[in-house]
Amino acid sequence: MTSSLLRQLSGYGLTTAQILYHLPDHPKLLQTYVWQDYDLAPEFPELNRFLDFWKREIEGPLHSVKVAHHKIISAAEVRLASAEFALN
Repeated sequence: MTSSLLRQLSGYGLTTAQILYHLPDHPKLLQTYVWQDYDLAPEFPELNRFLDFWKREIEGPLHSVKVAHHKIISAAEVRLASAEFALN
């Protein structure tokens, strides 16, 4: 199984964040950055790790962050196959 599928099966969903930040050379202007990854709601550890990196390493101060999250796979949607057929 791929890493993203394993993460989805363990509760992670697709998270998208719209990040508005001030341009370093023109602080009155805002720029948009879109971040997307699999993350665990409502704690959002991956997003918080990225925002900590941003505050530490990027010169543009954050203005606001909007977050959308959707679980792609839930427990009710996963079923084991009861039979397997081979066609020759």
